[in-house]
Order: sequence, then structure tokens, then C-alpha cells
Amino acid sequence: MARSKTDARRTPLNRDRVLATAIALADSDGIEAVNMRRLSQELGVVPMALYKHVANKDELLDAMVDTVVTEIDAPDPNLPWRKAIRSRILSARAMLLRHPWARRVMESRTAPTPAVLAYMDSTIAAFIAGGLSIDLTHHVMHALGSRIFGFTQELYDDPARADQEVPAAAAARLAEAYPHIAAVAASRPHDEHSVVGTGCDDQFEFEFTLDLLLDGVERLHRQGWGSGQEPA
Repeated sequence: MARSKTDARRTPLNRDRVLATAIALADSDGIEAVNMRRLSQELGVVPMALYKHVANKDELLDAMVDTVVTEIDAPDPNLPWRKAIRSRILSARAMLLRHPWARRVMESRTAPTPAVLAYMDSTIAAFIAGGLSIDLTHHVMHALGSRIFGFTQELYDDPARADQEVPAAAAARLAEAYPHIAAVAASRPHDEHSVVGTGCDDQFEFEFTLDLLLDGVERLHRQGWGSGQEPA
């Protein structure tokens, strides 16, 4: 049962409560719904009361990201590095599925927040603890890119998304002009709960690519690969 505004006013206001309410609002109504006026209404306080806990909306958004990033599981020191990294990245992906707004906020930031930096640092530490060199780890972090946070940035939106009906005649013309694209597109499974929108099975594609990358990293690690050295 939802609490009344009177109950909300009786609960002491603190930073944790402000952030929890902002995150719940973003989860339910989208990040566009999060502003100081709406948040103050949800909390049953005047807008000025919020500024004792967050200086402005940018600080609020950064703190929201830091809060949800801490939901990502820590690397398991008992697992081999490959399994530990894979598990952690999939935990990050699960976090993004719970908080789909977080990706957009992270992409909009000009600098990583402290929790994001801590996450990156501990991910690097897991590679190094697994025996990977600093050199290889440097390149691995570039190769993984946004995947360490559980998503990938596609170059183009899917032209045949399930929520975009393409007339049969237009689809036939596209298939005739670009038969190989049409063949690949027609073969894909569909996912209505994709991080990037309806279309390809985003979870499968994400794990497929992640495993390809980690398999390659493991091969280079076993070869003792270093920068400037041609892969075997």
C-alpha cells in the first residue's frame, strides 16, 4: 500500500531517501520524470529541501548512477578470471535491465562517477589477478568498451524492429536490393525485452559477443601476447 503524503512528511529526509525515491521514480516513469519539483512532490517536501542533500540535478543523476552501480556483484575471487569477469558483466547487464534509464545517464556524463571508477578498477584488478599483463588488460578494456557495463552501442537502429511495421512491398524491394542483409535479418530470433529495443535477441547477441571477446583474450593470454606482437 502506497504511503500517504502525510506519512512521507513524517519520515526524516536524508540523502539515501532522496536517491531511493529518485531511482524508483526513474524506474517507473523514466528518467525524464526526474526533476527537483516532481521529486519533492514524491517526498512530500518543498523543492528547496532537496538542495540540502544534492546540490543540483547533475549531482542527483551522478549519485543515482553511483547507487545502482553498487548493485553489480563483486568479482568472485574463487572463480577463474574468465568466469569471474563474465559473471560480473552479466550482473551489470541485469542491473541495467532493472534500471534501463541508467545507461542513458551514464552515456550523458562527461566524466565517470566514483562508483563507476571503482567498478572499472575492480574489473581491471580481476584481470590482473587472473595473470593477465597490464599491457593486455589495457587493450582488453578498450575491446570490451561499454560491454563491461552490460550493454553495447549499435551503429544503427534495427531497420526491421518489431514495433515498426514495414509494408510488404517495401520489404520486398529491400530484400531484392540487399538480399544478404535480408537473409540475415530474417533468420534472427526476436526479443521484446531488449536493452536496445525490440528486434534481435539482445541477451543472446550480448553473451555471444562477450564470449567471443573473452575467448580471444584467453588465447592471447596463454600465448603471452604483448603490444606490437603479431597474434599467432
